[in-house]
Amino acid sequence: MKAFFARCAGWAVSHRSRLPQWVQRLMESAARNPDGLIGRLSSALMGSGGEAPNTTVPAAEIRVYIAPTNYAGQGFLWARALEAADPRVGARNMAIELPGGYAFPADTLVPITAVNASAEWAAGEWAAAREFTHVLIEAERPMFGKQWGRDVAAEVAALEEAGVSVAFLGHGTDVRDPDNHMRLTPWSPYAEDPRTPVLRADAAENLALLRRLRRPTFVSTPDLIEDVPWAIWCPVVVDAARFASDRPILQGERARVIHASSNPLQKGSDRIEPALAPLIEAGALEYELITATPAAEMPGVFAAADIVLDQFRLGSYGVAAAEAMAAGRVVLGHVVPEVRDRILRDTGLELPIVEATPDTLGDVVAELIADPVRARAVAAAGPVYVAAVHSGARSAEALLRNWIDPQ
Repeated sequence: MKAFFARCAGWAVSHRSRLPQWVQRLMESAARNPDGLIGRLSSALMGSGGEAPNTTVPAAEIRVYIAPTNYAGQGFLWARALEAADPRVGARNMAIELPGGYAFPADTLVPITAVNASAEWAAGEWAAAREFTHVLIEAERPMFGKQWGRDVAAEVAALEEAGVSVAFLGHGTDVRDPDNHMRLTPWSPYAEDPRTPVLRADAAENLALLRRLRRPTFVSTPDLIEDVPWAIWCPVVVDAARFASDRPILQGERARVIHASSNPLQKGSDRIEPALAPLIEAGALEYELITATPAAEMPGVFAAADIVLDQFRLGSYGVAAAEAMAAGRVVLGHVVPEVRDRILRDTGLELPIVEATPDTLGDVVAELIADPVRARAVAAAGPVYVAAVHSGARSAEALLRNWIDPQ
């Protein structure tokens, strides 16, 4: 029965955006409050997860622990970037494994059932973490289960009492203020998102924690500095070699256009097909919506495309766009001028994502198809930009210079 329920939970997580709102609210309740009624019921049905691994402590002068979300595998990649940048550093990441997740690599992958229910795992992970010299907390989430009452501030106090330096890293909705975002771009999804009251409350709570503790703070995308002005941009990391493709673009009779979406509302996925309909009907392109594709298959998905549509409502970009740029594809998305200006100031490079909104998307795609020379120039700029900004070197420098080794 527990195995059956775990499979059902995995299916629900991977198809979450398609489920009724009341089901999504139940899932959020279990995730947000594991000790509440729904959370305890889920734990009872899925079990404690059995034995779970604890993180091993590297034998290094500087030991960095990154936990617990590993969104898009970034915790793992930041750890590798730090080790590549400084031979004194040994870094490890711990990630909580959700049923039906995307199976990103992690140094320590712990089933959520163990995190929620196993006091033995929590004590062992705390014992390991306190042996590190530095701890980077992702998304303001508790790392040690019940050990400190799932209280991030209590975890920080305990780590610092043990002599550990603590920093925070915001990933997105955890610190993005919906009201501020709606002022930033008219395409903001928050006016329509039924989760907005919850997201608003979560962001307010997390921002209050960050302001109160005022430890070194980083953000994974440059738009988030609008919400956390004292934060440092620590760019997402892409394994460029994995995504590199020598397949030329716009060589066939029809352009192949794709959109990969894990959150249709936030990415504006519903606006894409209507905008492209005249081009599809005219035979100028073929369009495919990519959903629930394992991470291991994404290099092939991007390589087979000519044009990759990122997102059209958030006003920034993230891992998927960086991967598509690394593949040498033409990437389109809505990136607000403030973010483009910040990138140019910080890196000296123009962001090679072609600007488009739901209103302009059809015209922009038509112009690119009609001008393949320009399209190929845009595509060629992608790998150059990714090598400079998203290879891991800039991310490691941000962490080392502003926190780990400020000298």
